[in-house]
Amino acid sequence: MAIHVAIDHKTVYRYDRPVRLSPHVVRLRPAPHTRTPIHHYRLDIEPADHRIYWQQDPFCNTLARVVFPEPVHELRVEVQLIAEMTVINPFDFYVERYAEHYPFRYDVLLRQELEPYFELTESGPRLMEWLAGVDRSKRHIVYFLVDLNARLQKDVDYSVRLDPGIQSCEETFEKGIGSCRDTGWLLVQILRHLGLAARFVSGYLVQLAPDEKSLDGPSGPEHDFTDLHAWAEVYVPGAGWIGLDPTSGLFAGEGHIPLACTPDPVSAAPVTGYTEKCETQFAHDNTVARVHEDPRVTKPYSDAQWAAIQALGRSVDAEVQALDVRLTMGGEPTFVSIDDMEGAEWNTEALGVRKRERAGVLLQRLKTVFAPGGLLHYGQGKWYPGEPLPRWALGCYWRSDGQPLWRDERWIADERQDYQLGSAQAQQFGQRLAARLGIDTKFLLEGLEDWTYYLWREAKQPFYVDRVAIPEAPEVRDDLSVVLERGLREPVGYALPLQWDSGQGGWRSGVWDFAREAMYLLPGNSPMGLRLPLDQLPWMVQVAHEEWIEPATAVRAATGAAAPASSGPPEVEPPLAADERPDHIRQRYLAWTGVPHTALCVEPRQGRLYVFMPLLKDFGHYAALLEALEATAAELQMPVLIEGYEPPGDPALRSLKVTPDPGVIEVNIHPAACWEELEYNTVTLYEEARQARLGTEKFMLDGRHTGTGGGNHVTLGGATPADSPFLRRPDLLRSLITYWQHHPSLSYLFSGLFIGPTSQAPRVDESGSEALRELERSFEEIEQGVAPAVLDRALRSFLTDLTGNTHRAEFCIDKLYSPDSAAGRQGLVEFRAFEMPPHARMSLAQMSLLRALVARFWKQPYRHPLVRWGTELHDRFMLPEAIWTDFRSVIEDFNRAGYAFRLDWFAPFLEFRFPLYGRVAYAGVELELRMALEPWLVLGEEATAHRQARVVDAAVERLQVKCRGLDPERHLVTCNGRRLPLQPSGAADELMAGVRYKAFKAPFGLHPTLEADAPLVVDVFDRSLGRAIGGCVYHADHPGGRNYETFPVNAYEAEARRIARFRAWGHSAGEARAPGWVERLRACYATAAEQAVREPAAERPNPEYPYTLDLRRLPRS
Repeated sequence: MAIHVAIDHKTVYRYDRPVRLSPHVVRLRPAPHTRTPIHHYRLDIEPADHRIYWQQDPFCNTLARVVFPEPVHELRVEVQLIAEMTVINPFDFYVERYAEHYPFRYDVLLRQELEPYFELTESGPRLMEWLAGVDRSKRHIVYFLVDLNARLQKDVDYSVRLDPGIQSCEETFEKGIGSCRDTGWLLVQILRHLGLAARFVSGYLVQLAPDEKSLDGPSGPEHDFTDLHAWAEVYVPGAGWIGLDPTSGLFAGEGHIPLACTPDPVSAAPVTGYTEKCETQFAHDNTVARVHEDPRVTKPYSDAQWAAIQALGRSVDAEVQALDVRLTMGGEPTFVSIDDMEGAEWNTEALGVRKRERAGVLLQRLKTVFAPGGLLHYGQGKWYPGEPLPRWALGCYWRSDGQPLWRDERWIADERQDYQLGSAQAQQFGQRLAARLGIDTKFLLEGLEDWTYYLWREAKQPFYVDRVAIPEAPEVRDDLSVVLERGLREPVGYALPLQWDSGQGGWRSGVWDFAREAMYLLPGNSPMGLRLPLDQLPWMVQVAHEEWIEPATAVRAATGAAAPASSGPPEVEPPLAADERPDHIRQRYLAWTGVPHTALCVEPRQGRLYVFMPLLKDFGHYAALLEALEATAAELQMPVLIEGYEPPGDPALRSLKVTPDPGVIEVNIHPAACWEELEYNTVTLYEEARQARLGTEKFMLDGRHTGTGGGNHVTLGGATPADSPFLRRPDLLRSLITYWQHHPSLSYLFSGLFIGPTSQAPRVDESGSEALRELERSFEEIEQGVAPAVLDRALRSFLTDLTGNTHRAEFCIDKLYSPDSAAGRQGLVEFRAFEMPPHARMSLAQMSLLRALVARFWKQPYRHPLVRWGTELHDRFMLPEAIWTDFRSVIEDFNRAGYAFRLDWFAPFLEFRFPLYGRVAYAGVELELRMALEPWLVLGEEATAHRQARVVDAAVERLQVKCRGLDPERHLVTCNGRRLPLQPSGAADELMAGVRYKAFKAPFGLHPTLEADAPLVVDVFDRSLGRAIGGCVYHADHPGGRNYETFPVNAYEAEARRIARFRAWGHSAGEARAPGWVERLRACYATAAEQAVREPAAERPNPEYPYTLDLRRLPRS
């Protein structure tokens, strides 16, 4: 992901008359030790009548001595260079053991060699006072230098000073401000006073505007910038010269291009020389421009490219609308923490304290942008076998008609704030809510902890068990401790039995009677609404009723009709005489009445009120209950949090959810019906997640760059099941499956690291050719027209993994029209093989491809036989060059169909999925090494305390070697001494091959006795010379054996680690070792074929994997 920049530096001296110049020394050529690759350099000096002599000073700096034989009116010096801003890790060095900690003493010989760099020229009082504040206790040398540099940057401000010369150390400290050369020289003197060899550096500083604004600290310049700069270098034994920039307080990186490094600043001046006495006008200009940018995940597209993608998206959208496809697109993107990439909750575990906290922040941000007036719902999610606790599920619900579900944000509590609300406030809230719903407050009852159960459980525990911590969830205290802290008679909360009475058109409640004369909750620490003892309640009870009726004779006398029953007693009348009869009679009787088994609960937790919503079937009733809750909260000035049952489904209801998955946070984003809505949803989600400190990428220890690992599942369907394109046109699903199967690049270009038949989303043909024959027969059934349930049964058994799990499939139809449950009849098809794209625009480019496929196959179904790829899938199509060639044919196919896709729109996916390791060229032969795919197999399940872990042999890796300009008659390419089975790549003059190898010896794996094959030495072998003429070395880990202890903090450090593992030197020297058969032949004959003696042994091609050299297997002779 390199950026090439062009620096144009002009310096002009104009004299008032022609003057003679002394020989000038120009120090404007990058020093030999610069780590930033320089691809082009040019020095132009005017007047043209001059002579230039390239020299090297005593400190190995390259300088030009320029002689001017004639008087000049103007001197112009112009430097042009092109630098590759390859990421450099300034901390990637080793230190000699004796120098690991400061203070240390240099080796005697080394001290003599570095003598000029210890010279002290200043020792003023201010300098000595500053040095007195330096902590000289024993510390690691790296931390010592970091703190020293940062302290100086904080104490001395930076300014641009055009005056010639360098301030003294005393002057810089007195003013508290200085230019880069002032603070650079000051740091040199400080380091020398501390006993460290230091030198002054003059060079170029290149700072590029970042692609994204930083969340922490300054983001850098708004525009690309370059200028002459100065800094210091310190010599640390083992590491060599280390650059320290006191202007920024940072170590020197790829943006620091040294020109001259000397013990004294005078010897590092860019231009030195003399002129006759005259008036001089000085002018200079220094510009930087980007001349090449590889696609990268932080800026995948230029503005022109993105405008073209948007235009195509709108064009496809117009076609989808015209065809009445009624397509909607949603998804389940996943995110990880940008602050803690090593925690178990962001790698393997589904639950975690930090994950829950970040999910809550993200939910709040998404509600603000997507659902003002929406409802925040904190519920319980899925509970998977083997996991100690159920997962949580955070939801946001809002109405599509614009009507608010919750009007005032003030009465939605902040789950991070303690409102000091307890059981008394919960009771008050429940009573006011009951009154508002027209329910007698006598039905509100308190829920108590069954403390006798916890005592019984504690008594059964062994004596050595920790009675405070719960092993499965150490962040939760023991239940008994919680009960005792609350108080044995303190209510957990209050429950209001609640049910909608359709007959009366209102809410009704009922009496809950228990044998223990109180409601004791089920043991546990879940919300109160999940612990109600409903199994102790009857479904029907006899309830005493009382009615007042008038005597039949009185009614008949007046109206001639029967006496109606009265709901209440009559008005108070005077006492009756002895011979009078009553006008009303009171009747009492028992009647069977249903007992509500649903309840609304009000529970105080951590100083906040949680309201557990009951199960309701009608969305209107749910909305009415929410309205009553908000009104009660406003009346009592008590904000609440809503949990419990979710709102029932309704066409007017939209929602999104934030849920946990192993290692990630998953967002179930609401579906979009058009391109504009899809673009808004995607871009907004990525940005809000970033502001919530959640990212879309992860890094491995060796620097490999991956997505989140949780995928980016894309769902296609309709607004309702009846609108689903797949249920209205079953052949559309057949077309998509067939086209995907015909082009493996659609699977592997967008996939994650884990692919193959045992992965989370295997291809339909990775289970064997026999299944393809049966699938083709099912396609014939679909073409005849089938009902939705038949469509599900016709394809379900083929869209699975090897175990028959329908959820683990590239095309998942669990939510299409499964007869098993209502949740499975949504008309949705889920694409589960997509890895999480690191940038929103990359995701949208992917979505535009899917939308175009649906539109195309809606017009013209894709009916073709399935391809039997066989082992080619895991041989040729594991190589990025083969994948890119196949994807090129996909783009050409789209263009023929009238969809103007461009191949370069998907180049960021290629660079992200298959990063470049390095390139070398020898004798006209260019070698390129890239990461390739490896289908890891799932090993035997290893049981853990919480769940079943899916273990793979990740020690097996694969890379691609691509060759250009190779003459097969003259050259061979070998890896670790074995010939590569080079095959045509599809492009002219290009050959490719894959190398499968064991990168490291894992504690578990398929072949525990095999040793590691790394490092890989790739050689270009000249058959006529009988030896390698060049090559490169790829290391599976750090070349010096350094073991990283932490993951890379960002993409820059990850790239630096990858670059460090490639070396453009280190090929096999000398002649090739003669094959064993040559030695045996020599034993029988005096001579043998000379060329055969000198060449690496030929191997018999592997007919199953002709593109791959497997170093784990012995040569096939």
